Amino acid sequence: MSLTSRVPLPRVRARHGLTCPYCFAVVAPQRIPFRCRGRAGRRLGCEPELDQKLAEYLGSAAGASLPPVFEARVRRGTARVSRPLGRADCPGCGQVTGNRVCPECHNPLPSAYVDSPGRIVALVGAKNAGKSTYIAVLLHELMNRVGTELDASLVACDDRTIERYKRDFARPLLEERRLLPTTASAATGPREPLVYLLTRTRRSRGLPGRTRARTDSLALVLFDTAGEDLRSREVRDLHLRYLEAADAIIFLVDPLELPGAAPALADTVRPGPGADDPDSEPINIIARVTEALRQRHGTRPGDPLAVPVAVALTKIDVLRPALTRQSALHRSRDGSGVLDLDDREAVDAQVRALLHEWQAGQLDTYLGQQYADHALFGISALGGVPEDGRVGAGGVRPYRAEDPLLWLLYKFGMLDGVRPGTGTGGRGAASPLQGR
Repeated sequence: MSLTSRVPLPRVRARHGLTCPYCFAVVAPQRIPFRCRGRAGRRLGCEPELDQKLAEYLGSAAGASLPPVFEARVRRGTARVSRPLGRADCPGCGQVTGNRVCPECHNPLPSAYVDSPGRIVALVGAKNAGKSTYIAVLLHELMNRVGTELDASLVACDDRTIERYKRDFARPLLEERRLLPTTASAATGPREPLVYLLTRTRRSRGLPGRTRARTDSLALVLFDTAGEDLRSREVRDLHLRYLEAADAIIFLVDPLELPGAAPALADTVRPGPGADDPDSEPINIIARVTEALRQRHGTRPGDPLAVPVAVALTKIDVLRPALTRQSALHRSRDGSGVLDLDDREAVDAQVRALLHEWQAGQLDTYLGQQYADHALFGISALGGVPEDGRVGAGGVRPYRAEDPLLWLLYKFGMLDGVRPGTGTGGRGAASPLQGR
């Protein structure tokens, strides 16, 4: 299948239910309950009480005392209802609420996610692939430069996500310019996902003089998975619920973990501490996850998995000096709010050639055998080599970090694709994040 073919995924949630982006339970839209708004100021409302389901999910009663959850009652004698009403009357206090929650874990479900089928994107990588750094930069780009380009909004779905992003990602990396520490294993304690809702509204021509607006949403649910978590069967099973629910997967690959790349780059960057660990090799990480997904999905031998996969070589800034000036990896992406299909194919071909040059061609072959749709990328979250545990002197200067997600938005039907000569504008340089 061509990497630029438009094959939107079937709207699984519309047919079989909605997947909670927290516990990944699949629930029927008609079963989604509401949470009372509670008492505030002079407004009448129910008093907070301990929510046992939410406390169990959080692993603590702290933060789990909230107004009660209740089932919405469907009115008798009305026409067939295919989904719950957006608002309901609390049976305890009579106040109207639009706060919906997952019936299994009682985490909040944003209205836009419930009403418009979202997509869950999983992020996977070995210990040294730079997942935490990539998460920090990708989210910042979506909140700022790329979000403006796409006329899209990125909103955190809960207060825990807001706090964790600021504390663990944005403040140390983007403000203090400190490199993020290696992620601790989930075996040492529960770790919260970062849950965002990316919403984009596009307008198209309808009848003469009229335009039609279409709003699509993508649930971006990210776990900062430690490398050892993908080796431990007990801990890996916890993450497989997240992977099984994913509509797409982004694999991050550290080039220094590839057999032929490390010697070629030895004068520039030293291999990470896991370079001699066979379990950290990209092919082994991807194969381990792929086999588990096959078992969970019940995919027959020989049949490819339908989940589209984006495989990105990180730290591409280190590789660029060794490439010819004509290489597609020297070009910055066109920031016109569309996907340049010719550029996408050129980058894919360049990364594929590098994989074969670095004795890692089997990675591309394996992906083609196991997945119906995969694409290759070259990205850099920092844009330069760090120095003494800190971001380089030039600051954080991401290079095409958004490319994998833009390709997935195109696959989901949320982004248009064009060929050169369609008036989309020229190529421009990415904006740095210096001082932000």
